[in-house]
Amino acid sequence: MNTIGNVLWIVLGGFFVFIIYLFGSLLLIITIIGIPFGIQTLKMAGLALLPFGKEAVQGQRSGGCLYLIMNVIWLLFAGIELAIIHLVLALLFGITIIGIPFAQQHLKLAYLALVPFGMDIKIKN
Repeated sequence: MNTIGNVLWIVLGGFFVFIIYLFGSLLLIITIIGIPFGIQTLKMAGLALLPFGKEAVQGQRSGGCLYLIMNVIWLLFAGIELAIIHLVLALLFGITIIGIPFAQQHLKLAYLALVPFGMDIKIKN
């Protein structure tokens, strides 16, 4: 089921979301100060390419002042906008019964877009 979901996800716009995250990540990594943020967008790009069968979970080293500061900076400059985009896409996909699994994936991406620092991507068992 995960393979079919991932193939449909890519065909129905997931590849476009992946390319946008990848392009944004490369732009951030070009700058020295943007490298930590670029790494987080690479994490989101990986989840945006093949989201079925994966989940975003709190990492082992998720505590600390640095993660809090980075998440606040991220939230102010990009997190809210990205989360709103994913929420709107989740609402659009959630209108139909067939689109509900895709809406769930956008909700997963919205959560990761809000606070990416300290989160890990795990494969579901």
